[in-house]
Amino acid sequence: MPSARISPHAVAVVGGGPAGLMAAEALVASGVRVDVYDAMPSLGRKFLMAGRGGMNITHSEPVERFVTRYGVRRERIEPLLAAFGPEALRQWIHGLGIDTFVGTSGRVFPVEMKAAPLLRAWLHRLRTAGVHLHVRHRWLGWDESGALRFATPAGELQVRADAVVLALGGGSWARLGSDGAWVPLLMQRGVRVAPLRPSNCGFDVRWSEYFRSRFAGEPVKPVVASFAGQHRQGELMVTAHGVEGGVIYALSASLRDAIAMEGRALLQLDLVPGRELTRLAADLSRPRGRDSLAKHLRRYAGIEGVKAGLLHEFTVAEDLLSPARLAAVLKALPIPLIAPRPLDEAISSAGGVLFEAVDERLMLHELPGVFCAGEMLDWEAPTGGYLLTACFASGLVAGRGVLNWLATK
Repeated sequence: MPSARISPHAVAVVGGGPAGLMAAEALVASGVRVDVYDAMPSLGRKFLMAGRGGMNITHSEPVERFVTRYGVRRERIEPLLAAFGPEALRQWIHGLGIDTFVGTSGRVFPVEMKAAPLLRAWLHRLRTAGVHLHVRHRWLGWDESGALRFATPAGELQVRADAVVLALGGGSWARLGSDGAWVPLLMQRGVRVAPLRPSNCGFDVRWSEYFRSRFAGEPVKPVVASFAGQHRQGELMVTAHGVEGGVIYALSASLRDAIAMEGRALLQLDLVPGRELTRLAADLSRPRGRDSLAKHLRRYAGIEGVKAGLLHEFTVAEDLLSPARLAAVLKALPIPLIAPRPLDEAISSAGGVLFEAVDERLMLHELPGVFCAGEMLDWEAPTGGYLLTACFASGLVAGRGVLNWLATK
């Protein structure tokens, strides 16, 4: 077993995602020795995966609108964003030599639409500044003397540091390192942790075998999804298990919580957005002649394919025979959701270290000198750049918090 390494005035950052690396950057800029440890063979794996379909780094909407995206945790996230908000994040990216642009939806992307160039430039800058990066180091908690324990290819390693930043992610995408294995390690130390739950996730629906075999993998667009007074326009995807996609993710927190309380959630889909109910009913009341119902729906409502399949899946014959009732279900088709998809399939997770367990510097009350950042804190947000922005911001605040705490030692 390698001997323990003691580094005076050193900080260990555990987790090499955006939050951990941002903490490391804040720390090394003040002359502190910084070692970053990550369990995976390379850093930022979930960050890279998130950017595979286009790296949505943040959002350009006004800050007063931006902060509302964090729901019940807005009051805790808002001070973090005040320290490092969406505009500061864009300027920081530009400082890495990466230009950004605002898409038509208001989302902000690097011009190359990829995470890899940004991460490469960032890691180069961190190494040049003196940050020591260690991969294949899985954190195992603390030993009896208070040293950090890591499992490495060479055996177990103990590391002592003056302070620690934990940025271990949530519980989704375990194959990329966010496996929630840290939860019992902190709970054993008396840290209050809310159970990890799926966020920005899909949901199960009891499809008929016919519908599943015919339409799994089909997008449904355009559509307006509604639940509990919330409305989102865009598209969703039918899967073999149920539904997923942008409009589903945006409503996932409310849907998940409703299922937990009531056993199911009734999502409503407007399959003909932009058409007024009265006009749609009038169009559907036109004589069909020899036309089939399918042709009539296609001609006067634009309903065919997967949308027609959904209609038949969740209506009764009486709905199809009355133009008024048919129009009503097309504007508010009820889709019963029975369960969120498993945590490991979710884009992100809710739950984690309670904000009540940390101070304004993100230091744990139960473990002085240990700070938490990123998705392992108990908050959630929809996709659209909100998740990443808060991860970056919390990392910076934690890094600065370490410096503030060390100054008092």
